[in-house]
Amino acid sequence: MQGVLPEPVVVLAEHRAAGARQERAADWLIQYGLNRTNVDAVHVGDCWAAKKSGRCRPVSREQAVEALGQHVPACPHCRPDTELGVFG
Repeated sequence: MQGVLPEPVVVLAEHRAAGARQERAADWLIQYGLNRTNVDAVHVGDCWAAKKSGRCRPVSREQAVEALGQHVPACPHCRPDTELGVFG
């Protein structure tokens, strides 16, 4: 049985990989509306309001800045516009 790991080792490796994915949260999030097409808000990645909504997707810094430039509202709780240096 060369190349096959015992089951407990495989389970441990999968658990560690899942933990590593969870640790790396997105830096910026876009919150979508109930119909999943309208963009409702921009959030900082660790915003409690974004987590509570359940309708957010990770985006790059550039995408977050672009959304704010297109008048997508910044979350009033985490203030991504301030974090990104976008005022207007």
